[in-house]
Amino acid sequence: MRPLSASTPLAADVSLLLLRLVVGGVMVAHGAQKLFDQGLEATVGGFAGMGVPLPEVLAPFVIGVELLGGVLIVLGAALPIVGVLVAVDMLVAALLVHAPFGVFAGDGGWELVAALGAGALALAVVGGGRLGIDGALSGRSRRRVAAA
Repeated sequence: MRPLSASTPLAADVSLLLLRLVVGGVMVAHGAQKLFDQGLEATVGGFAGMGVPLPEVLAPFVIGVELLGGVLIVLGAALPIVGVLVAVDMLVAALLVHAPFGVFAGDGGWELVAALGAGALALAVVGGGRLGIDGALSGRSRRRVAAA
């Protein structure tokens, strides 16, 4: 059986858009929570309390990856770079913070960070489709090459 995207490229583009909206939206929410609700100082303290190394460096970095990276994922921009950064962020969170609590997020487990990381990595590898900035720019460059 062929995947739906083989016969309907629009289905693939809409699916990738939905994936970008969910993964990027959740990342924006988590970055905004760390920056605006908790504040940088409390986030640094929280990272230190969880045993995250170099919390003064990693807390602002993580906030940036989650907040700005989430926005870029929603827009479908710079996905090969941003997707890998978010995937690494989620892998580190899973290993340093969530792994001891098992699978379920309700217990503090790793399921949410794994799903977000896998989604971000998939976007880094596959791209965000034609309905994002990267897709629009690559389509424009293909048209220029074809016209030349």
